[in-house]
Amino acid sequence: MAAKVVTKQYKRVDLVQVMGRIDSSTAPQLDQALQNIIKEGRYHIVVDLAETDFMSSAGLRALLSALKQVRRFNRGDLRLANMPDRIHKAFDLAGLLELFRSFDNTVDAVGSF
Repeated sequence: MAAKVVTKQYKRVDLVQVMGRIDSSTAPQLDQALQNIIKEGRYHIVVDLAETDFMSSAGLRALLSALKQVRRFNRGDLRLANMPDRIHKAFDLAGLLELFRSFDNTVDAVGSF
């Protein structure tokens, strides 16, 4: 399945839904979506991983880069929602679980801002 990244803008939060495989060929699509939101001066982002099948280090790098940018000068945060077990394990192996706030569902993640 090809990756698909859908963004939705709400009043205070941007929701990024990631579907499919995020690897070195599709991670730039995720990175571009996140960068477009940040360039608009919006720093509260929720990434919904419910339909994400796989995430390589390139995908982790895109999320980490966006996290650093939105947290700079305490402007905002990037939070994760609906993280499947296999992706949770990837974050754990990479030592990134402590950096990201993670929620079991999108409603809680959006409401946390």
